[in-house]
Amino acid sequence: MGRLDRTEPVSANFGLERGRPIDRYYINTFLTQYSRDIQGRVLEISDNGYTKRLGGNRVKRSDVLHAVKGNPKATIISDLTKADNIPSDSFDCIILTQTLQFIYDIKSAVKHLHRILKPNGVLLVTMPGISQISSYDMEHWGEYWRFTTTSSQRLFEEEFSPENIEVKAYGNVLASAAFLYGMATEDLKPEQLDYHDPKYQMLITVRAVK
Repeated sequence: MGRLDRTEPVSANFGLERGRPIDRYYINTFLTQYSRDIQGRVLEISDNGYTKRLGGNRVKRSDVLHAVKGNPKATIISDLTKADNIPSDSFDCIILTQTLQFIYDIKSAVKHLHRILKPNGVLLVTMPGISQISSYDMEHWGEYWRFTTTSSQRLFEEEFSPENIEVKAYGNVLASAAFLYGMATEDLKPEQLDYHDPKYQMLITVRAVK
């Protein structure tokens, strides 16, 4: 890992130029575990990469949400905090990866996410616990939040029944430090990534059923 007594990261771009960012390793682990939920009509943010890769032929319709015009992959333009243009009970599954930290009014966003899910629909969410700031997103959208399992549980309990919510944390001190320094998944061994210490919650995941 080299010397860590430095004030500049190895990479200021989440390790993208070195390989796969460490948080994406955990995101993929989470979504793969619940890939059977990705079926029917599925909504994803910005692009539908996870929908296509993990949903396969279970997906009957794939939609992509973007907050503003300009994304050629988007099929729906809407701000999640005031998404009244999206009909209620529309989606069997919503994949929401690394998005809520850029939304100041997260309670309104969660309320609309619950509303647009079909009954028994599944929301699959990932959120940062320990992470650097994304300069691009800070400039374009603002970056407001970091989460813990406790705050995530309380946030989603305001709309979903507690018994229908599963919250989990991924990461440990080594993975968290490596992520902050801009190292990539390829810089660590699987056993270093797959050990999870609840004191170092690098990535928070939520599976919530309407």
